[in-house]
Amino acid sequence: MRVASLLPSATETLFALGVEPVGVSHSCDHPPAVHDLPTLTSTVVAHENRSAADIDEQMREVDGAVYDLDEARLAALDPDLLVTQATCDVCAVDAGEVRAAAARLDPEPDVLACDPHSFADALDDVERIGAAVDAESAASELRAALSDRVDAVNERAERAVADEGRPRVAVLDWTDPPIRAGHWVRDMVEIAGGDPAFQPDGPSEPVAWDDVVDADPEVLVVAPCGFDSDRAVDAVADLTARPGFDDLAAAAADRVYAVDGNALFNRPSHRLVDSLESLFACLHPEHAATPPGALDRVEPAEAAEMRSAYSGG
Repeated sequence: MRVASLLPSATETLFALGVEPVGVSHSCDHPPAVHDLPTLTSTVVAHENRSAADIDEQMREVDGAVYDLDEARLAALDPDLLVTQATCDVCAVDAGEVRAAAARLDPEPDVLACDPHSFADALDDVERIGAAVDAESAASELRAALSDRVDAVNERAERAVADEGRPRVAVLDWTDPPIRAGHWVRDMVEIAGGDPAFQPDGPSEPVAWDDVVDADPEVLVVAPCGFDSDRAVDAVADLTARPGFDDLAAAAADRVYAVDGNALFNRPSHRLVDSLESLFACLHPEHAATPPGALDRVEPAEAAEMRSAYSGG
């Protein structure tokens, strides 16, 4: 089957199921083999070396589509299936545009639009994608392995909560303006043994910085969408200049974490389980097999260090 993936999370899952797409989106970057595949999308928004505020301003000023689909290249690849998403209007080509483009191809390919809004939805998509690409057996095996890992986190989190209680948690997937992470993140915080009250029960949503201060998280996780860990550290540095940052319980306890949001938290692929395990290590390091400072793609961001990086002092 010839599959074109317009969604990074779907691309990751396809490779995990042993299916190599014939084309991918410009945002697809995992596994490394994707870099050898034809790119089918582009964006008018410049992300490289741009601040969160600059990217947000560009998004607001776009007149028309944020993402473009190269229909000529797509037609040349002659796909049987297009995999896209309907969860977020600013994360990929709109699902309606993909369906319209598919209707203009001859023969017309099928379209699978992933639309996860919870942690369970994201894991269910492993089997939905597997069924669509005739890889049911591989998908079933992967889902079972993921479920075992989630169960292990659940068990350890129950013990941790019994010993320590649930820390107040805030997960931000953007910092300027602050946006609290929604969809599957609230579920993940609860599973990992944190208090999920700060996270919305729905899509990610902007919040005033005063709301973050009022919530006074004991653990602050900063995972900007599309940013790697180095750029997440820069985002934390920007937050340290905001009034009240030093008074946050998380800052006082050196429990502010800069996370590779591009690889973790923001992509609802099978790797959300990696994110869950990393989150648990941040919330309950004494109960985690690996302390958060040693986790791949997760960097502890001490308030003093980040203020120094921000001020140049």
